[in-house]
Amino acid sequence: MAGVFSSVMEQALTEPQDQDRPLFEALAAGDEGALSELMQRHGRWVRGVVFAVLGPCDELDDVVQKVWLNAWRRAGSLEDVSRWRYWLYRLAHNAAIDAGRKRQRRRGLWKRFTAAMGPRQVEARGPGAQRRLEQSEQHKRVLAAIHGLPEIYREPFVLRHLEEWSYREIAQAMDLPVDTVETRLVRARRLLREALASLREP
Repeated sequence: MAGVFSSVMEQALTEPQDQDRPLFEALAAGDEGALSELMQRHGRWVRGVVFAVLGPCDELDDVVQKVWLNAWRRAGSLEDVSRWRYWLYRLAHNAAIDAGRKRQRRRGLWKRFTAAMGPRQVEARGPGAQRRLEQSEQHKRVLAAIHGLPEIYREPFVLRHLEEWSYREIAQAMDLPVDTVETRLVRARRLLREALASLREP
């Protein structure tokens, strides 16, 4: 019995404690303060997941806001609180996918509109002014290259190199083996280097 107790105590002391689990339990109980705290702690990487799917876009903030609204509304669906990271990741990923589909539909409507109106009439009304970024050209090229990665490589790359997640955290969120995460990151870095090299070529 003493040996079992010692083993359990050793495991409890060596395993990292999940500081966020009580917050998700409180969120499921309807605690608005817990939601605010979670947004403070995890708002950056949630935004990173949305960016990984959508890229730079005007609706990025709106989609992130929707993620947290869904987290508030659906907190009761989190049956296994220990898997909160995967649950929140899926909320962010799915919200971004939905927004991407809506954007595609809007683009289709815009193309039909421009075809009907003619280029000279549409020129002053185009959405380009809203999409201008205040970043340097180099920064925009890097962001474009990241967004150009296939989705299975882009999401772990953003979480690892922009949000500084560990391989284990990425694996938990994406429900993947750690080895798979490592393989995808190696491939993502290679593709990104190739994309940036091609941009530098005359």
